[in-house]
Amino acid sequence: MSGSGHLTRRLFWTGFAAYTALAAWAEFVNWRSSWRMLGIPAPVTAERPATEAVVVLGYGNHGESANFVNRYRVRASIRSIDRDADTTVVMCGGTVEGDTPEAVIMERFAREELDYTGRIVLEPSSRSTWENIENAIPLIEHADVIKIVSNSPHAEVGREYLRQQRPDLADRLVRADEHRLGEIVPMKIGAALRLMLFRWQHR
Repeated sequence: MSGSGHLTRRLFWTGFAAYTALAAWAEFVNWRSSWRMLGIPAPVTAERPATEAVVVLGYGNHGESANFVNRYRVRASIRSIDRDADTTVVMCGGTVEGDTPEAVIMERFAREELDYTGRIVLEPSSRSTWENIENAIPLIEHADVIKIVSNSPHAEVGREYLRQQRPDLADRLVRADEHRLGEIVPMKIGAALRLMLFRWQHR
């Protein structure tokens, strides 16, 4: 093997090892985030079926079609629904990067692409995660159980913001089904790095 070929293989395997280590770290960070800042909801009796609110945090969307991140978040929200509960899905997000609110784009994707026919309520005016939570509060106060859906580190921040704004509602937070092993690995890496930056900025 030529010297250049040997160097190419070494660079490849070094890069592969580095990516694998980064991906494993990101999986851990995302898994850990999916279990953090949760509450302890009050038990629900058989006579009173649970009501739940599934809050979907939007992501900047340039066009009229949902981008990859928002498609993922909507899919994760639908699979997070408890089929035995009375569920309201709350789509959050205003016109941060486009002319159409993220909430509207995500609802359209849920209805037209995923054929979801359940109750959806829109919060189409927020322009930040803090506002997502603040504006969603009147729409979720009724719920026995609250789930916040995004990529896991972002959902953790959303739960943290709810605890700051309404500790009583934060006690109703339970884990959503947004984290699955081996899924959206590049997004998990980016989310883990952003969470590190967020924690560093707010320490």
